[in-house]
Amino acid sequence: MSVTTLTSFAAPDRALTNSPIDVAVVLPTYNEGKNIPEVIARVRSVLEGLSWEMIFVDDDSPDGTAEAVLEYARRDRRIRLVQRVGRRGLSSACIEGMLATSANYIAVMDADQQHDETILPKMLARLREEELDIVVGTRNADGGSMGQFSAKRVLLSRLGRRISKSVCHCELSDPMSGFFLLRRGFLMDVVRRLQGEGFKILVDLLASAERRVRVGEIGYRFRLRKHGESKLDLLTAVEYLFLIVNKLTGGVVPTRFAVFALIGATGVVVHLACLAAMLYGFHFGFVVSQTVATCVAMTENFFLNNLITYRDQRLRGMSMVSGLMSFWLACSFGAWANVSFAHSLLNLGLPWYGAGLGGVVLSSVWNYSVSNLFTWKRLQPRREGGPREEIEIFSGEVEPLP
Repeated sequence: MSVTTLTSFAAPDRALTNSPIDVAVVLPTYNEGKNIPEVIARVRSVLEGLSWEMIFVDDDSPDGTAEAVLEYARRDRRIRLVQRVGRRGLSSACIEGMLATSANYIAVMDADQQHDETILPKMLARLREEELDIVVGTRNADGGSMGQFSAKRVLLSRLGRRISKSVCHCELSDPMSGFFLLRRGFLMDVVRRLQGEGFKILVDLLASAERRVRVGEIGYRFRLRKHGESKLDLLTAVEYLFLIVNKLTGGVVPTRFAVFALIGATGVVVHLACLAAMLYGFHFGFVVSQTVATCVAMTENFFLNNLITYRDQRLRGMSMVSGLMSFWLACSFGAWANVSFAHSLLNLGLPWYGAGLGGVVLSSVWNYSVSNLFTWKRLQPRREGGPREEIEIFSGEVEPLP
């Protein structure tokens, strides 16, 4: 399958080409259309007197978020849009947005108005004056508050803060924050080591540094969301834990594979439980019981992987039927490879548990690889008469500034 990447750039404004950008503000979005007018007005007001740009990175929101941003981008070239088609993820959106600007100072914040944009000038001033790598807007320092967070959200935030200490190269009161400002130089130092998945880009940045990071914090009060729904859920917490594992292992174990393997382990439990029920509860023969248990375990694995491991490529509707069949096929070959490889290792003199583990590893890698290629392949929208395309729009149409 061929993939064509189209990038649309607006022509430079002659009045702006000689003005270096003081700060760029990156705002990842998904279904934030109703928040766009107010967040633009708020950020504009606090950056008055500075040379700035706002970069919205939208994951093809069905609510018209991209169109709402373009209405402003057509009138003000300082407002830009990166529209991602066929892929999702907050961390990767932040990375693409940060790399899309030439500014030496880059802020990342949410577009849902929960982050207090009024501290942006303070963050920039502190970053410059103290020659820091990054300044974090924190809810846990002087002047900061969790606002009206639920008790569960507060508990998760505190737990995440404790866990992050094992990988972050600095002391930080709010590593779960999604509101920060950094130097472009620091970004370029770590960008090639970023894991880039999940929701917690700040921990990824800090844990990817090979030296102690110079960090400052400024407190702010977390606001209640006015429009839309929160993207945070239990799956976000699972992704965060695997991000920590990825960093602790030096990136040897990819986060997605770790989640896939964990779900595979739950499949073993389901398989054994189903096998026992078929044998002793319903008194079927072993071959029938083993066949049913295998199908049940593979089906359970498919739905959990679709929900968690591949949540950004989740199959829906009829796609789930073809996806389930391809997953069954992949796992069937994986099971055959498992048994064959384990038997060969046993013949070579390895103990039974070593041979069994070798078979499990081989089948896990096989199932994961084939599932990536065939079951949860990234489907791009197709234009009539043409190849699948991935479109990025870096700014609006060219019109004179008012």
